[in-house]
Amino acid sequence: MPLILALLVLLSPVAIHAQDYRPTAVDLPESALDGKLHVPRGLTVTEFAKVPGARAMAVAPDGAVYVTLPRRGEVVRLVDANQDGVAELQDVAVTGLNRPHGMAFRDGWFHVANTDGVVRMRLGADGKAQGTPEKVNEYSSLGGHWTRSILFGADGGMYVSIGSTCNICEERTPDRAAVMRYDADGKNGRVFSSGLRNAVGMALHPGTRQIWVTQHERDNLTPSHQDLPPEEINILRDGANYGWPYCHSNRIPNPEFNDAARCASTEPPALGMQAHSAPLGITFLDRATRLPAEYRGDALVAFHGSWNRDEPTGAKIVRIRVRDGRPVGYEDFITGWQDAAGKRWGRPVDVVVHRDGSVLVSDDQSGTIYRVAAR
Repeated sequence: MPLILALLVLLSPVAIHAQDYRPTAVDLPESALDGKLHVPRGLTVTEFAKVPGARAMAVAPDGAVYVTLPRRGEVVRLVDANQDGVAELQDVAVTGLNRPHGMAFRDGWFHVANTDGVVRMRLGADGKAQGTPEKVNEYSSLGGHWTRSILFGADGGMYVSIGSTCNICEERTPDRAAVMRYDADGKNGRVFSSGLRNAVGMALHPGTRQIWVTQHERDNLTPSHQDLPPEEINILRDGANYGWPYCHSNRIPNPEFNDAARCASTEPPALGMQAHSAPLGITFLDRATRLPAEYRGDALVAFHGSWNRDEPTGAKIVRIRVRDGRPVGYEDFITGWQDAAGKRWGRPVDVVVHRDGSVLVSDDQSGTIYRVAAR
């Protein structure tokens, strides 16, 4: 990639379309948090809570916000009791977990996706786990990507994303680099979609009711690992294979396998995004009533940021433009966690819509939950 284009990718807001991936500048005039963060005009970012190590979030039916702390094996509960946009109450809701990440509420149960299986529990009136969590299934753990995300689909099934053990290899077990489908009680697991190296973010499109995932693509692709291959958004289909480890991008064979015939039957990405951005959480904005109405049909994705580019990229929130149930491009929504030299003071992980219609963003480097709303 030419130097001037690489600088644009790093320093400028971009919109990258599914077919050509070419950047287009977008204006972000407003500043928040003492000028540290930059957001579209008319919006503001404030601190909702301080939660060291905050990763995935889930909003309970009563409006409490649950946050996983994988290193501590805990889930904490945040409550904004007086609805002033700040969580006054923070306490530990669940302990003794095994690197918990994704969470989901369903039929009165609180589900947590540990790295080795999903557990569920009832919550008491205080919002804390009652008794010992019940393990409802087991899947592959150890090696490579450890996060597990969970979502209940339109069919009532439990869907769990399980990343690969490696950067580029043939897996020994079919549940790696895949999204598994289980019955609502966690039983009868099977592969729903495969060829997904590390699909961390999962969300249900409010109109089509299809599952969208954010996809971390491979590293160390020759000859241009800095900017290839693009990260992906994929729309899942039952039985579809999305290419990894044999293919990347739009059915391009990986050089380690060079199998064009195998790639021809794979599903190309719905949207390609800047390589090595590390897309994590995704949320649709149909219920984000504290944002202007123009956002309501789109989605937000958290870019955790690159680790292996000479010029770091990511560490921001992007807006995914959606048309007719498909992603058509993206642009910067919140920037500022990374300066022009590539130094970071924060790394966003997850995005959710709070019950009050605002958007919450978790940051595991600064240990902060931010709140985004119109002024």
